[in-house]
Amino acid sequence: MTTAEWLTVLTTTDDEAKARRLARGAVEARLAACAQIPAPVTSVYRWEGTVETANEWQVLFKTTADRYEALASWLIEAHDYDVPEIIATPVVRGSAAYLEWVTRETREDGETGKTGKSGA
Repeated sequence: MTTAEWLTVLTTTDDEAKARRLARGAVEARLAACAQIPAPVTSVYRWEGTVETANEWQVLFKTTADRYEALASWLIEAHDYDVPEIIATPVVRGSAAYLEWVTRETREDGETGKTGKSGA
């Protein structure tokens, strides 16, 4: 099996505004081409010996495998959780045009100011 060139990376946070800041910061830093914030989810988890239930906002980043380490490091620094969820899932198939866009937008010299939407 070969290593995937593209990833979706998931994190969660306890506030919509924090989710928006994480999403925007990663895209501005070209660590992700796009980030999506779906409606709040209910998380049930064990933390420090107690089962907790909380509303959280997921942030799903679209990036390349070679940008994962930089994105994960940035999330650890930018996140206010002691142990933030950072889970990467390989993208095994996708639209060639979309995946080329993800690659281009995660490059430091990537195109800027393009018109139109990507279908992120």
